[in-house]
Amino acid sequence: MGQPSKQQLDIRVGGCSKAGVKAENQDAFAAYQPGVQGARYKGVGVCVADGVSCSENASQASTLSVTHFLQDYYSTPESWDVKSAASKVLSSLNAWLFHHSLQGGVKQDGLITTFTAVVVKSATAHIFHVGDSRLLHISGSSVEQVTRDHVQPQTGHLTRALGMDSHLEVDYRQRDVRIGDLLLLASDGFYRFVSLPELTASLEQLEFPASQRVLEQWCQQWVATAEGNGSDDNITCVLLQVVDLPAPEIEEVARQNANRVIPPVLDIGQKLDQYQVLDVLHSNSRSHVYKVRNTLNDEIGVLKAPSINFEDDEQYLEAFGRELWVGRRLDHPNLMKMAPQNDRSQFLYQVCEYLDGANLRQWMHDHPNPELPMVREIIMQVIAGLRAMQRKGMVHRDIKPENIIIGHDGRVRIIDFGAVSVKGLAELGSGKREERPEGDVGYISPEYVMDGIAVTASDQFSLAVMVYEMLAGCLPYDMAQVIRRGAKSTGEWHYRSLREARPDLPLWLDLAIKKACHPKLEQRYESFSEFAADLQAPNQALLKLHTRKPLMEQAPTQFWMLLSLLLGMMSLAQWWWILR
Repeated sequence: MGQPSKQQLDIRVGGCSKAGVKAENQDAFAAYQPGVQGARYKGVGVCVADGVSCSENASQASTLSVTHFLQDYYSTPESWDVKSAASKVLSSLNAWLFHHSLQGGVKQDGLITTFTAVVVKSATAHIFHVGDSRLLHISGSSVEQVTRDHVQPQTGHLTRALGMDSHLEVDYRQRDVRIGDLLLLASDGFYRFVSLPELTASLEQLEFPASQRVLEQWCQQWVATAEGNGSDDNITCVLLQVVDLPAPEIEEVARQNANRVIPPVLDIGQKLDQYQVLDVLHSNSRSHVYKVRNTLNDEIGVLKAPSINFEDDEQYLEAFGRELWVGRRLDHPNLMKMAPQNDRSQFLYQVCEYLDGANLRQWMHDHPNPELPMVREIIMQVIAGLRAMQRKGMVHRDIKPENIIIGHDGRVRIIDFGAVSVKGLAELGSGKREERPEGDVGYISPEYVMDGIAVTASDQFSLAVMVYEMLAGCLPYDMAQVIRRGAKSTGEWHYRSLREARPDLPLWLDLAIKKACHPKLEQRYESFSEFAADLQAPNQALLKLHTRKPLMEQAPTQFWMLLSLLLGMMSLAQWWWILR
């Protein structure tokens, strides 16, 4: 399913700064690479500053700027987003520099410097810039200057810099980065004396992945080249290489997908990027699903593309992107695996592993009256997959037979992550309110149908309904009325005993399933493991509770039949008495 990845942020950094022909080096650069957790929440930060030469404190200004920025940025709360955290730090830093410049009393004592910083977090580079230092983004054969110089065209004098004014206006930009990309930060003493064609030609020869030492040697070589080409200023360059990236956050996926187009409908033999269509598995007004071969490694997979009918449906496209985002974060034998997205593709699609087998609906058709051990073997694997999702803070929300695949090897996998909800997803950038509940109304829980609430116990409800159907061949609730006019309360869900359809099955099993799919959320099991245990052996507490209930609750059908019989007999007796 693609090249192996540690799914961790791995950024290699190397740099070089030299005084050049000047007596003092007024440039400065700094980098900070935190541990795995720090990189996850705060990213990897690198910055370059070039002190303004007319100031006697230029060196102090540049050094203070790069060191204090990184120290203060990594001291901000992990809950802050990159832009907010860095902006607050830069605003405070600018105020401090400007205040101390005023205390000096003369312009030459000012603490003024250019400043360019990049924070790479997840798969996004966050760039902050003021002055005339530069940042270049090299991706494949594309080279782009991301920053713009804040200088007067006629004089070349700076129009913006840290410490120059009490009000600071910082340019902020986001860039999607890919594995293999390079980011180059440099002062004007470097980029004015090194030609871009020479630079990019040299970068093409850079090994991947490169060590920090190799990157430092490359920067030293090109600083020497700038010096040899007559640089009249301090010379600084810093190079970042993107070696590995975590799966992109959901807002990054949405941003990337917004720039992609829905591909045309494909026929057997046609190619989409590196994927060649071997078979058309499914095609309708919502999506197109193909069996494909990856021509780069000969792996077989399933490619899914949205229908052109949904190119303006924001909710559908968000769910499509969420499915990929969720799938890339799940790694469990009982969950479908998704391949990494082709970052360089212009098309919107996703690729998952090809599962050689049939869905549970087909299995139920082939096994109309299965034995309990057969059902239990399948359900235990489904529970294992759901527990793996639960540990990630995810709720599937669309558990039904069509989304359970049973392989020819007997392994069970849960598929279709388009309806998955993620705990705290709004904090990650997806706060859109859904206009309709996901899932099949026959399987989704009452709290989700009525209030749009979906928690782990909601998946438990769907699972229990599915177990019931596997054994009984029908659903435990008559949903016709709910489908027709909607539900007002949980009282509209009336459980039909499993033993009505399968009298050969034990009471304790019926009670376990009834509890797991109870209409009231608080009446269900607290965990999947409890439900799993009660599917394997009688729960004596449930049995005792059942025997203490009145006949009307124990066996409502039999109770009403008996009551009707008694009433009928009483009516006949009354008529007999009258007619006598």
